[in-house]
Amino acid sequence: MSKDLIINKTVNEWRAVLMENGEILDFLMERVKADSNPHPRLGNIYRGKVLRVLPGMQSAFVDIGYEKAAFLYVDDAYLPTLDEQREMAKKAEEIRKEKKERSLVIPDELATLSEEVDMRMRPETATIESFLKEGDEIIVQVAKEPISTKGPRVTRHVTIPGRYVVYMPFIEHTGVSRRIENEEERDRLKEMLETIRPEGKGVIARTVAEGSSYKTLKTDYDMLTKIWKEVQKKSEKEKAPALCYEDLTFIQRVLRDITDEDVDNIIIDDKDGVKEVEKFATKYLPQIKGKAKFFDETNPIFEKFGVGIEIERGLSNKVYLRSGGSLNIDQTEALVSIDVNTGKFVGRKNLEETILRTNLEAVKEIAYQLRLRNCGGIIIIDFIDMEKIENRETVYNTLVEALKKDRSKTKVLPISELGLVEMTRKRTRDTLTRIMCEPCPYCEGNGIVKTVHTVCYEIVRELKKKIRNNPQQKKISIYAHPEVTASLCSEELDIIETIEEVFSVTLQIRSENSYHVEQYEIF
Repeated sequence: MSKDLIINKTVNEWRAVLMENGEILDFLMERVKADSNPHPRLGNIYRGKVLRVLPGMQSAFVDIGYEKAAFLYVDDAYLPTLDEQREMAKKAEEIRKEKKERSLVIPDELATLSEEVDMRMRPETATIESFLKEGDEIIVQVAKEPISTKGPRVTRHVTIPGRYVVYMPFIEHTGVSRRIENEEERDRLKEMLETIRPEGKGVIARTVAEGSSYKTLKTDYDMLTKIWKEVQKKSEKEKAPALCYEDLTFIQRVLRDITDEDVDNIIIDDKDGVKEVEKFATKYLPQIKGKAKFFDETNPIFEKFGVGIEIERGLSNKVYLRSGGSLNIDQTEALVSIDVNTGKFVGRKNLEETILRTNLEAVKEIAYQLRLRNCGGIIIIDFIDMEKIENRETVYNTLVEALKKDRSKTKVLPISELGLVEMTRKRTRDTLTRIMCEPCPYCEGNGIVKTVHTVCYEIVRELKKKIRNNPQQKKISIYAHPEVTASLCSEELDIIETIEEVFSVTLQIRSENSYHVEQYEIF
């Protein structure tokens, strides 16, 4: 089957999926609002104002014009000198030779890179309070979009991605994406990049640069340097907080970040979108020129390709496997937990084989759901316990292999004695559920409410307390949810009658349809 890019537009909403063999490889969505306080997108560059410097956390909060202050960590805030960069590069090379590589990932989610660069160029003496103070105006770039209750995370290590290369104005470095595995090609690209970049600047070849000519890379690099000069000019004119550079349009970012050259079809249900794809492809992606097609059918485009059903599965806590087993996926602030169950699958031979087959089927679905939901941070997978060590190794190796399709960086630990897998997945943007859903207004996101009987007994305890504190009151009114009042007047009526008799009071129970099931008032 072919690899297709499906793009849907609904008034102010854009959605795009990259599909291969009917499976979603990547999903992006954006809702455009006429907002005076726009959402800070990944890659946007701002002139920000330092609001607070926190020496205890070695971080600062920066006003970039968003409702929540941006978080800036000390390593992302320090701009090393050229001498410091070269000294650290020399040390890093020595460490690599000894196979004791110690590196930090740059904010490569800005360009979906896989290159690792040592960014620990900050001397220990360079604490955040020594080079930043409240009121300073600095240029920062969004490295992580706002997620849930957290504001955006920003960095001063600006990176501007093009189609073939990424330009780094503050870090001297020449790199090649790790996805390019051929050593001869890596060396060829590095040699060309060394002649392209000037002293003190950095450049990284992206995966699509494989096989590219010197002219192609140079043209892309020159375009990025012009963009940076425009950013600098704008930042000098504007007063903080101000947006100095906005990343590409939705369609352009989709083509740049998730579209592979081996995409067979680009299907769009918007005529202007087709024109934009062709225009962008002509200038930057000649390999996909002519592949854009207008979708002009009665059925919605996502329904036609089965995307809607997959998104619904991605929003559910329970995902069923073809064998009859299932996954329970719970996303919290701290971590994502995934529980594997055999469900209706009983197997044919023995228990161990049934468990192995279920776990192996679950592995593929887990890797798929992590991509679809864009789960990030710590992920705990509770596989069904397997007695044989070789079976555990099979499941673990299958999981590692399945995660190779993932564009986000993952790290997986072997299955523990308890049958758990601990893994991390790089968080680049909000999850599918946080983008498309909101906490239940009734349970306020808890997922549970107190039972009617629990509320009844709370009322009884509160009643006794009020009667003892106000013995002169002989008439008391209880207002509660209809289900609660119904229980008090039927199943729990003996308790109400006992209270009236023992304390010589008259209780009036009244229903309030507008009350929450846990809400009640006693007068």
